Order: sequence, then C-alpha cells, then structure tokens
Amino acid sequence: HVQLVESGGGSVQAGGSLRLSCAASGYTLCMRWCRQAPGKERERVAFILTNSGCTWYADSVKGRFTVSQDKAKNTMYLQMTKLKPEETAMYYCTTCDENYRGQGTQVTVS
Repeated sequence: HVQLVESGGGSVQAGGSLRLSCAASGYTLCMRWCRQAPGKERERVAFILTNSGCTWYADSVKGRFTVSQDKAKNTMYLQMTKLKPEETAMYYCTTCDENYRGQGTQVTVS
C-alpha cells in the first residue's frame, strides 16, 4: 500500500507559476500527475519513471510544465509555468497504474 500526499497548490494569476509536490510513503516504479476540473473529465498531465527519469507530458502542457523527482525522498514535483485560467483544477498524483491516488491539491488560476 502506498500513500501519496500532494502539496503546493494555491491561487495564482494567469501567467504565473506554481510548484506542486507529491510525497510517497515508499518506492514507486512510476508516478503520474493528473488534474480534474468540475464537470470535466480527468486529464493526465505528466508522468515520470522513477528508475530512468524518463518523462511524458500531455500536449497541452508541453514546454510549460516540468515533472521531476527526488528519489531519496520518494517525492515527485510538478513545476508549472505560464498557467492559464482553464487550468484551474484539482491536481493529484497517482501511481502510473492508478492503483493509488492522493487527496489532491487545488490550483486556481485567475
């Protein structure tokens, strides 16, 4: 069983930046960031493979978001820049198989 805890959300103006963190209670092979706005489908934003550091991004965030990790801390990060109002959502991390999911952290862009 893996526990995931997100932090770092908040309110920011359009064009601003935020850095999210996801702390895992133990090692995970791969971790993913997702987001979901009210009334919208969940969107997979990015993932990172723990061992290789390989990453993937949704087209909508390429060039603006960066996923990274601190393996020693079992923590994944999402640096978000040039945020847009339509990116207001609950952001949460999951294991890539989506068997485990955190509670989420709210990001509001105005």
